[in-house]
Amino acid sequence: MIEWLTQQLGDFPGQRLFTYVSFRALMSMLTAFLVGVFLGRKLIGTIFQLNFRDKTRDYGDISPKNKEGTPTMGGVIIFLSFLISVLLWGKLGNPFLTIALFASFWFTALGFFDDYLKSVRGSSDAGMSRGIKLFFQALFGLILGLLILSPGSTILPPEIAGKLYIPFIREPVLDLGYFYYPFIIFVVIGISNSINFADGLDGLATVPVSLVALVYAVFAYVLSNSIAARYLLFPHLKGAEELVIVLIALVGALAAFLWFNTYPAEIFMGDTGSLFLGGLIATCAVLLKKELLFLIVGGVFVIEFLSVFIQDYIGIKLLKRRIFYRAPVHHTFQFLGIAEPKIVVRFWIIAVMFTLISLVSLKLR
Repeated sequence: MIEWLTQQLGDFPGQRLFTYVSFRALMSMLTAFLVGVFLGRKLIGTIFQLNFRDKTRDYGDISPKNKEGTPTMGGVIIFLSFLISVLLWGKLGNPFLTIALFASFWFTALGFFDDYLKSVRGSSDAGMSRGIKLFFQALFGLILGLLILSPGSTILPPEIAGKLYIPFIREPVLDLGYFYYPFIIFVVIGISNSINFADGLDGLATVPVSLVALVYAVFAYVLSNSIAARYLLFPHLKGAEELVIVLIALVGALAAFLWFNTYPAEIFMGDTGSLFLGGLIATCAVLLKKELLFLIVGGVFVIEFLSVFIQDYIGIKLLKRRIFYRAPVHHTFQFLGIAEPKIVVRFWIIAVMFTLISLVSLKLR
C-alpha cells in the first residue's frame, strides 16, 4: 500500500527507496515487531478476561500445573501484526502475496476455532477432531494446487509448475503432473502439523519458524531476481519478491510474540498461531518450488513430527508399547530432567545448524 501511495504522490526525494524489496522487507519486519509489541499487552489482557486460557494435559511425572491458566490464542498477536505489516508494505495486486494472505486467513481461522472449542469445552483434547482438521488442511492444499496447475495460471511458469525439485540437485528430478495435487496436499498437512506438534514449550517453535522464514525469504529473493536466478541456475519466478515481504514480516511478528512467549511465557500461541505459521510456510514452500527444502531447514519440526508418528503408529498401534516416554520428543527430554529453557535453547541451536545447511544448497548444486 505504501509503495502504491508513493507512486501516486509523484516524484519526491527518496521515492525510489520505497520500490526496493530490501527496504520494504526491512520496514515490514520493523513494523510487524512494533505493532506486535504494542498490541501484545492489550491482547493478552483481553484474551485473559475472555477466559481463553490453556487447559494443560497432566503427564504425571511432567507437571504442567505452572502453565495452567496461561492465556492462549496468542497466534492472534502474530497474525494481526503480520497482516498489518504486509498490507502496508506489500504490493496488494501481486498473486504470490494474495495467495499467502489467503493461506494466512484460512489457517488462522482453522486454529482459532480449534482453540475456541478447547476453551469453551474445558479440555485440551476437546477441540476439533483430527479428521476435521486434516480435511480443511487437505482442502486448502487442493485449492492451492488448482491455483498453480489450472490451465492459464500465470503464477508459476507452466514448464516447472508440476515438477519436483530436490535440494542440492540442479534440475527437477520428476514431472509429477496431476500427481502434484496429492503431493501439495501432503506438504500442507505435513508442514502445518509438524509446526503444531513443536509448539509445546515456551519459545520452542518461535525461533525455528523464524529461521525457516528467513531461509525461504532468501530463496524468494534469489528466484525473483532474474540476474541472481540466472547466476545460481534457478528458474526465474517473476513476482515472487513479494514473498520476501511476507516472510520477513513474519519474522518481525514472531520476534514480537517471543517478547511475551519467552520462558516463563505470558501467553501461548495455541493452534491459532501454530496452524497459521505452518500453513503459511507450507504455502510459501509450494509457491517457491522448494517443498522438500523443509526437510532440511525445518529439521527440528521434522524430528518432532516423526517422534509423534513413531510413537502413535509404530509404537502404540503396531508394537503395543511406547517408544518414547512422551511424544512429541521434547516432553521426553523433560522427563529426563532437563530444564525447559535448556531444551528450548538446544533446539534453537539445532535449528541454526539446519539453517546453515539449507543456505549451502543455494550454491552447492
